[in-house]
Amino acid sequence: MKKFLMAAATGVLAGTIVTTQVAAPLLAQEAEANTNVYEQLDLFGDIFERIRAEYVEEVDEGDLIEAAINGMLTSLDPHSSYLSPDDAEEMQVRTRGEFGGLGIEVTQEEGFVKVVSPIDGTPADNAGVEAGDFITHVDGESVLGLTLDDAVDRMRGPVGSEIVITVVREGEPEPFDVSIIRDTIKIRAVRARTEQQSVVLRVTTFNDQTFKNLEEAYAEQVEAAGGAEKVNGIVLDLRNNPGGLLTQAIKVSDAFLEEGEIVSTRGRDPQDGDRFNASPGDITGGKPVVVLINGGSASASEIVAGALQDHRRAVVVGTKSFGKGSVQTVMPLRGDGAMRLTTSRYYTPSGRSIQALGVSPDILVEQPRRARGEPDEAEDETPGLRSEADLRGRLDNDSLSEDEIRQIEEERRRAEEAAALRAEDYQLAYAIDVLKGLVALSPADL
Repeated sequence: MKKFLMAAATGVLAGTIVTTQVAAPLLAQEAEANTNVYEQLDLFGDIFERIRAEYVEEVDEGDLIEAAINGMLTSLDPHSSYLSPDDAEEMQVRTRGEFGGLGIEVTQEEGFVKVVSPIDGTPADNAGVEAGDFITHVDGESVLGLTLDDAVDRMRGPVGSEIVITVVREGEPEPFDVSIIRDTIKIRAVRARTEQQSVVLRVTTFNDQTFKNLEEAYAEQVEAAGGAEKVNGIVLDLRNNPGGLLTQAIKVSDAFLEEGEIVSTRGRDPQDGDRFNASPGDITGGKPVVVLINGGSASASEIVAGALQDHRRAVVVGTKSFGKGSVQTVMPLRGDGAMRLTTSRYYTPSGRSIQALGVSPDILVEQPRRARGEPDEAEDETPGLRSEADLRGRLDNDSLSEDEIRQIEEERRRAEEAAALRAEDYQLAYAIDVLKGLVALSPADL
């Protein structure tokens, strides 16, 4: 027994020695790292004092500190930034769906401002600004070298004032100027219409009202059509949707799913990850869904498209999406400012990250690009062709009943509408054709 106790005591002593030997270098390394951090903070203080005392012009100390904070955050990634009290308040207003400006969502690439997407019906959209455009100058002054926030500040201004931006666009040989009149931007999160028995739900952003607007818009279209049996499916149009609230992307995805994971998020610490799952209930009753995306579909739009694609709940049509696969958390700071910090990446139900890759459509469909200045409708120079029905003294078709004739005329009218839609919006027309194919393949489900 004495031997056992001695052995146990010896083991404890040996363990203490080993622990001390391992812990000591770690503690030394941590102390050295802390010393380096404090030295760098002292260096920052020295530089700040030198600037304040010796810069050629007097500087605003508050602006200097804000610039330093913003520089620290923007060095991390394009989506982390400092929000001054005014910017933080404006962001809250934007989330509620009304704000002043041009109506574009932008990021920064190679030093220039890149348009993620124009917002439907806004001054920028009406002026012809497109997703993927690079803004190189604002009112003749270059934005090269400015932070994204500084460039955005230059584009802000009083409602009703004019701004001229210089745009570089792929396919255009030279940069060109676009004149825009600033306005109050009122965002309708969801616009709806029915095309050829297909309900088109155009989601322009993910703000506080998106899911509510989606439910109401779909119900209104179904009622106008005369009941759910008159609707063959849904086109969820997410083109040029720059994203928004993660919570709303989850709710919109859940609207079309009965079960399963919608999205997961993972941060630096695996313990902080979250998974969001669908709840029972599909607002469409299982009708076919086609999702439309393009290079202006970002963030929350990609969450919805990726979730419905992975669950094979929808066919995704269009072009590759923007590829923003990160989540930003807005953290309030003292003085009413805020910090927008990238805290996690999100993953689709299959476990894929779309960061810098985007969501690839199941069916790639490019939107034909009109040349700038081309009229919406080209004049038809071909004289109208005559048919047998136009000839005087023609024979009547007595083999068809009046109901059959009305049916033929209705089918012809739908075909003409489809042709007109293809000329107006080729991608949407293609999506509706895909939806018709899904209906034809599964008539028992409708």
